[in-house]
Amino acid sequence: MASRPLLATLAFAGFFYCVFPYDRPPARPSRFIPLSERLTSTSPQQVHISLVGNDKMRISWITEDNTPTTVRYGTSPGAYDFLVNGTTSFYHYMMYQSGALHDAVIGPLKPNTVYYYRCGSNSDPELSFKTAPAQFPIHFAIAGDLGQTDWTTSTLAHIAKSNYDVLLLPGDLSYADTEQQLWDSFGRLVELLASQRPWMVTQGNHEVEEIPVLHSHPFTAYNARWIMPFEESGSDSNLYYSFEVSGVHVIMLGSYTDFGASSAQYNWLKVDLGKVDRKRTPWLVVLVHAPWYNSNTAHQGEYESVDMKDAMEKLLYGAHVDVVFAGHVHAYERFTRVYKEKANNCGPVYINIGDGGNREGLAKEYIDPQPKISAFREASFGHGELQVVNGTHALWSWHRNDDDEPVQADSTWLRSLVSDPSCKV
Repeated sequence: MASRPLLATLAFAGFFYCVFPYDRPPARPSRFIPLSERLTSTSPQQVHISLVGNDKMRISWITEDNTPTTVRYGTSPGAYDFLVNGTTSFYHYMMYQSGALHDAVIGPLKPNTVYYYRCGSNSDPELSFKTAPAQFPIHFAIAGDLGQTDWTTSTLAHIAKSNYDVLLLPGDLSYADTEQQLWDSFGRLVELLASQRPWMVTQGNHEVEEIPVLHSHPFTAYNARWIMPFEESGSDSNLYYSFEVSGVHVIMLGSYTDFGASSAQYNWLKVDLGKVDRKRTPWLVVLVHAPWYNSNTAHQGEYESVDMKDAMEKLLYGAHVDVVFAGHVHAYERFTRVYKEKANNCGPVYINIGDGGNREGLAKEYIDPQPKISAFREASFGHGELQVVNGTHALWSWHRNDDDEPVQADSTWLRSLVSDPSCKV
């Protein structure tokens, strides 16, 4: 969401509103992607894939009718050497009944290899995906607060051209906000990309969908539709987990579940950080939805940002986390390496990238003057790319959606903290 604090509150704090000098494009309407007339009630739709362990992939899809959960796959078009049977589930949300949610884990898979696969019967369309490389370099695409507007489609089109290996999404996927048919629409919108490369996501406030009395269980649709490899990382919740890929250890945290020092998430994070082997994974990356550092006037002082930072910042700093990505604020901002509000060469780089294309529009107002720890900020829709070249260096770039053309507006080279002798990892 894009709420803003009262002017009086900011004035009391000694800050003033300002508009960042950029001629921003106007908002664009929301979209609804209906079921294609070419598909039947047994046709797979909303196909997306996600990493499981070191050499497996989860294939997830939906059918309107209950059909067998079968995936055939191989390394040549039309030639399927392997067959896997998975599981089927359903969920209810008030008056909504989901279709059949299919989930199958395939593998072991070879790195940096194209696989061809079919979900369901032999008559269903053939799809393909490419696995990530075994080691560096690896290319991540990163976009938060996607939604499903014309700006979303622009962002996705730009990401599709980036030749990325894995997409990371720090929360706020569909903006369904209790309208479950919008989850179906979102699945169809992203299928072209999400069926070809793994999408690793965490939840945001728009995934909660809890309604007092009427629906008391949060994250019902999110947990049913977007299953992540939480069990493989020792987590007891789909809302926080970790995974390793190509020399990078990635941790997905949950802003909207308990995170205090006595919580299950905090204890899991502490254990997970202790297991990280920086010789095997020199890079350590964290994603969270609500940003811990933010000089935009939107979402100042929120519990999920302030209190989670108070609880966990020391853990991340002590583990020498390299980068922390967040969403929630509908604008882009990159901070220098920071710890406890001050520049610190051994702290994480904080990057807010909640500008994927949501229906609520951009958060255009920033605190003035710009804090010294804020290196670059701009309220525009876009996406980011993290190209990890080797164990010591990575190139970060942010690509603005400028009249539907991707424009690289910010970039910087990052050095892994494990390679910095002054940080003593």
